[in-house]
Amino acid sequence: MSTPQSSAFEPLERSQAALPPAAPSSLSETEPAAPAEPAPRPRERDPFFDNAKFFAILLVVAGHSIVNLRDVPFAHAAYLFVYTFHMPVFIVITGYFSRRFTFSGGKARKLLTNLAVPYVVFETAYSTYHWAVGHSKFEISLLDPYYLTWFLLALFAWRLSTPVWQQIRFPVAVAVVISLLSGMSQLPGTLEMNRVFGLVPFYVLGLFLKPEHFEVLKKGWAAVLGGLTLIAGFAFTYLIADRRMATEWVYWRSGNPTLHVNNLVGTGMRLGLLVAAGVLVAAFLTLVPRRQHWFTGLGAATLYAYLLHGFATKLADYYGWYHAHVLHTVPGVLAVAAAGALLATLLCTPPVRWALQWALEPNMAWGFTALRRPKNYLYAGRRRAVRDAQAEPVGSD
Repeated sequence: MSTPQSSAFEPLERSQAALPPAAPSSLSETEPAAPAEPAPRPRERDPFFDNAKFFAILLVVAGHSIVNLRDVPFAHAAYLFVYTFHMPVFIVITGYFSRRFTFSGGKARKLLTNLAVPYVVFETAYSTYHWAVGHSKFEISLLDPYYLTWFLLALFAWRLSTPVWQQIRFPVAVAVVISLLSGMSQLPGTLEMNRVFGLVPFYVLGLFLKPEHFEVLKKGWAAVLGGLTLIAGFAFTYLIADRRMATEWVYWRSGNPTLHVNNLVGTGMRLGLLVAAGVLVAAFLTLVPRRQHWFTGLGAATLYAYLLHGFATKLADYYGWYHAHVLHTVPGVLAVAAAGALLATLLCTPPVRWALQWALEPNMAWGFTALRRPKNYLYAGRRRAVRDAQAEPVGSD
């Protein structure tokens, strides 16, 4: 009796047809097959995470909107405070949803279409825009990310490293050590290495968080504690850190030599920033609504707002719109931040997503093929399957 070909193997080549058939083994060949189990229902999206991403993107765009108003003390303190944790929020959530990343065909393809292709598109678009509107030298360098595109490149690298983090002991501690060591020298600007290594602890932390950890943050008492923590954090930034700490620290792109500090001071600063950002991320998440709201669906399209808002903020910078005196006041700063939040909201809406889906979520099925495996890999796998079938005791289940 011939053995049905397993779906785990691709069709055999002619040179493999001489393999001996598997011996009759188990009762599965004589008994009727068990009915197939129903396909698992797709998991519903948790509105908590979409809400978190929506409010985080409001902070990102509002922060970029007031960057040229930092001569106002309130604006500089708010900018420094928000930049301490706004990208770590995204990185932690991204790590959490990357826990099941593998190099299987579907995941690898999504990595290319959702990160690599948008990176190339927007690196080219921003460089061209900078040349056309900003009147700079025309130059496109895929190895030197421009402005916002560094996050796509970093995320691509972090996600590729996921299987490594999942197999080593003490992954978060190792990631922290790598982050601290990377700051001891000014790494090449190519591929934004300082940021990739410096911020990796947040990605690794997200990888090892569990649903029950987020459930703790959803408690009522946690919201009170989180709100007080954010207020205390801003007060500390406004009264102390704003006057003693260079803004460059929160960009994570410069090493100790560039920041003109020795390795002892630099390591202490980075460790303090990692802890502060972790605490502020947790505090921020305690205030995120847990249920569905009108803005929940917008949280699924935050990458649109992230990559597109730079064209507006750069345009305002290139044409000197920030020079208006009225903007360099506390009311002016608040108005510009509100305009940035409104812009972020509009860029997450369905019409924008529909118009630019070709660039951020391209359908590139035409560019892929079935997973290729070497012939010797298939041969060895087939031989192993036959050997296992022959060794199986008769009558076993």
